Amino acid sequence: MPIKYNLVARKNLLKKDEPEKFYAIAKADGEVNFKTISKEIAEISTVSDTDVLAVLNDLTKILVKHLSDGKIVRLGDFGSFRITISSNGAEKLDKFNSSLIRNNKIQFLAGADLKNMQKVLKYEKYKK
Repeated sequence: MPIKYNLVARKNLLKKDEPEKFYAIAKADGEVNFKTISKEIAEISTVSDTDVLAVLNDLTKILVKHLSDGKIVRLGDFGSFRITISSNGAEKLDKFNSSLIRNNKIQFLAGADLKNMQKVLKYEKYKK
């Protein structure tokens, strides 16, 4: 099934004199939750969906623990998670302190299997 997209008009903020151009943005086509995923995994394995759901819930707890400790969490060919931060600048090195940190994000880097999937994706304009 192809990835759906919409088109949006955007100005180039670096070249404000130029006319807007149209850009594609991905349009989500539904959601899948832990319960559904656990049932799907149970169908292709020897484990019950309740057991799979328990493991996925525990995975979330373990991710929180290790990311909070500043570790990169690598999950094989699935990918890895890490914390990134952004901050305001300080005039001098000795003037920087953690109060200048504005934000943090969880960054996901796709592993080999997901990167290979990205190479073969098909696209289709979203029809309302």
